[in-house]
Amino acid sequence: MSKQEVILCTELGSSLQEALARCPHDRLFLLTDVNTHRLCRPRLEGLQELAGVDEIVIGAEDVHKTLDTLASVWMALSQRGATRHSLLLNLGGGMVTDLGGFAASTFKRGIAYINLPTTLLAMVDASVGGKTGINFNGLKNEIGCFAPARSVLIETEFLSSLDSHNFYSGYAEMLKHGLISTTEHLQELLAFDTEQPDYALLKQLVGRSVAVKESIVEQDPHEHGIRKALNLGHTIGHAFESLALAQERPVLHGYAVAWGLVCELYLSYLKTGFPKETLRAGIDFVRSHYGAFAFTCQEYDHLYELMKHDKKNTAGIINFTLLHGVGDIALNQTADRDTLFETFDFFRESMGE
Repeated sequence: MSKQEVILCTELGSSLQEALARCPHDRLFLLTDVNTHRLCRPRLEGLQELAGVDEIVIGAEDVHKTLDTLASVWMALSQRGATRHSLLLNLGGGMVTDLGGFAASTFKRGIAYINLPTTLLAMVDASVGGKTGINFNGLKNEIGCFAPARSVLIETEFLSSLDSHNFYSGYAEMLKHGLISTTEHLQELLAFDTEQPDYALLKQLVGRSVAVKESIVEQDPHEHGIRKALNLGHTIGHAFESLALAQERPVLHGYAVAWGLVCELYLSYLKTGFPKETLRAGIDFVRSHYGAFAFTCQEYDHLYELMKHDKKNTAGIINFTLLHGVGDIALNQTADRDTLFETFDFFRESMGE
């Protein structure tokens, strides 16, 4: 898998111009959803680089990360004359960059694409690392492929239009990057004023967070080894997310990851000696900023079945990334049904449910 270029923009127009110049194309298409078309597309008005761009607008949020939406993007590209030499620019959050990347990587066996993420989650996670995909059969990212963007342009000015829930959704992935990197990075994330963000400082934190992910992806592009570190919080988090979707009470991905981090840090405490004081600090931060995911003991079996469908599993054995300590990663860990049910009990008790 080729290495994608991640650019922290100082001036969006010049960064975009450089990225487009490095990717020769016959036609340029711009993919947005209805929200980013309204809130973020106007910031690109007047850019000469986008003169004559052909725009495709899809529905917003994860409920539209579907095969039907994917087919509509393929159809638009086909009907509007896209060729194997065309270029797709994805302007939006993780749903747009995931689905747009998958559409590009499969249309005519693959056309080039550039990501311009507009949410914190997309900047630090979804748009970086080359994973693309859609939800299918009630499961998160069940269909997809590894296909990196030619460039990812990170412009934190887009975050000024982001609501607090989507801000915290992205911040959960930054916390994960802190947990798998250094105590210093984790502490600066826990201390950052998320209620009144200093956007200049946030840009620096985003840069450090992206660097953590880039370093891991470069070592292991296709997730055979250390890239599994990026799954911390996601095995249980994805189960929470899928349960909520099945019950028609969808939650933002980052919230599910934050709740998954609480559970998997507790598993780390039980199984790999993760420090109790760091576990407590993580629980306090998540409880204060994310609240709790409400579920009952009657739903434990459903959550367990959802985890058995996780893509990281081998031969039906649920696979976890856990931690011995901050930055001290324990890959390919397992937990039996009783231990997971104990973890669900702990989550509900510690989070005040």
